[in-house]
Amino acid sequence: MAEIKNVFDISGRAMAAQLVRLNTIASNLANAGNLAASEEEAYRSLKPVFETQYANEVKNNGIATTQAIEIVESNRLPEKLYLPDHPSADKEGFVYSAGVNIEEEYVEMMEASRQYQNNVEVITTLRTLMMRTISMGK
Repeated sequence: MAEIKNVFDISGRAMAAQLVRLNTIASNLANAGNLAASEEEAYRSLKPVFETQYANEVKNNGIATTQAIEIVESNRLPEKLYLPDHPSADKEGFVYSAGVNIEEEYVEMMEASRQYQNNVEVITTLRTLMMRTISMGK
């Protein structure tokens, strides 16, 4: 793991984690309407797993951030639909819709977007304060 040195590292890593989250949400929404012939073939929503990353000197400086360490399939089961005329229907006329809750994905998207925006604001504010400090020294 690379050393976490400052606020830019913290916010940058947090933004990268939220970007992974937004990408999985986009994938889930893109596949929400998919139908499959069996429960095993049906799309399952993806969820990132986050882990706290501590600086080497965390006891001295308290610096920590987050990182997406893997992406896993959710345990939400696909919905069984009776559509006998669908080309993917099984012998009994059933197809399986993707295991994605669209409303839940939209809420996740709003939260991830806000977290990303918060970190952009942190970096922007820090940059502004640094520029003011530099101009005070002139």
